[in-house]
Amino acid sequence: MPSPFPGMDPYIERPAIWPDFHNRLITCMQAALQPLLRPRLFTLVQDRRFVKEAECPVRPDFTVERTVCVEQEADVPAIFEFCRDNVREPLIHIIEPAANNRVVTAIEVLSPDNKHPGAGRLSYLRKREELWDNGTNLVEIDLLREGERTVRVSDEHLDTLRPFHYLVAVTRCWPSRHEVYPMPLSRPLRRIAIPVMPEDRDVILDLQAAFTRCWDEGPYPELLQYQNLPPGSLAADDIAWCEGLLRDAGHRKDKQP
Repeated sequence: MPSPFPGMDPYIERPAIWPDFHNRLITCMQAALQPLLRPRLFTLVQDRRFVKEAECPVRPDFTVERTVCVEQEADVPAIFEFCRDNVREPLIHIIEPAANNRVVTAIEVLSPDNKHPGAGRLSYLRKREELWDNGTNLVEIDLLREGERTVRVSDEHLDTLRPFHYLVAVTRCWPSRHEVYPMPLSRPLRRIAIPVMPEDRDVILDLQAAFTRCWDEGPYPELLQYQNLPPGSLAADDIAWCEGLLRDAGHRKDKQP
């Protein structure tokens, strides 16, 4: 069953489904790019790791009675346990084997941790600066509507590109510039120019084709089902457009009078 949406499916942004989609999309993009890069350049899926801490409140047992004795007892505190998770975030590196596997371009598909305050965002922004300092091109694919954008362009300039729901930002080292692809929900995902070596032509990543392959090979038609509204915030006209699209695709039944 094909996706009922012409581009990104907003229902895939659900937290329970996003991690699987994120990893599958990276694999599909790698498969699309590798034939375009041979024989001088190659793609590798690498991991960026960080430690994520969360507070887990534990209700204290206030029914414990203190007896009067010679040794004084402490009052009962509120207890918060710290949960530490080692988080793995895959990304694509385009490397040059002849130059000791130098990373030419990094391609990131942003996750919720990259867009919300915390260790994940700090780790991501720190790694992004390292890539820039090392002369590595960076492609940031943001298919999440919620959270703070990572794009380096100011909100004032982004406003000139609206309306859009998703963004791809390409930071080139040669020449030094920032390229932004705005993508509204109602349109197919864009074809992105991926920079590599200064003397080489860009390779083209058809993001919609990668999404379609990811959709076709994944479990999404069975998982999404479309009973409710998509996650996150959408304008009223966008919600109406989604409802009409889903109705036309047979996912909505008109109420009987």
